[in-house]
Amino acid sequence: MVEIKIPIAYSITMQELTKEHVLKIMENYGNDPQQLIAVLLDIQAASGSNHVEQKWAALTSTVLNVPLSKIYDVLTFYAMFNLEKRGEYIIEICRSTPCYFGNGDDATNDDKASKTAVVVQWFEAASSIKMGETSADGKISLFYTSCVGACDIGPVAKIGDDVFGNLTETKVKELVELCRSGNSEGLSKLCQN
Repeated sequence: MVEIKIPIAYSITMQELTKEHVLKIMENYGNDPQQLIAVLLDIQAASGSNHVEQKWAALTSTVLNVPLSKIYDVLTFYAMFNLEKRGEYIIEICRSTPCYFGNGDDATNDDKASKTAVVVQWFEAASSIKMGETSADGKISLFYTSCVGACDIGPVAKIGDDVFGNLTETKVKELVELCRSGNSEGLSKLCQN
């Protein structure tokens, strides 16, 4: 059993998200359709795999009396939602212009390589997966993201709500190891929010 912490006033221990739990999430928001985004975020967090399954989208549609098409409009419009399984730790690497030319410790001899490309190489090597993939153990997913507003410490990576900048190959290896071991507290200590 895995304890899943979700951003509302309760946590659960479960192997798989159940209908009863999804109903409880909606009930905690008064089954209010105006709380659709919060409900979907909590369902995603409780899933254990950072995504909203089709059956939970359909149940949400029925209970909140919101057309399923609107549920999918929300799920596909906002980058924070996933329709496919993702890792427990989603590592998002900024690819905006300031990070592209940022201050990263460029350990390569290729002066033409962008700072973002170098950081991506480090994350791919440390995690043994490529961008857009999830590790076999379900711990880590690697994705690109747009600007997170931390240009002064770029290139940066975002893990959950935490931003990590001034990245070096050593720091990237440490971040990946902390994710693999499930050490959220250790990640928070390195965070630069």
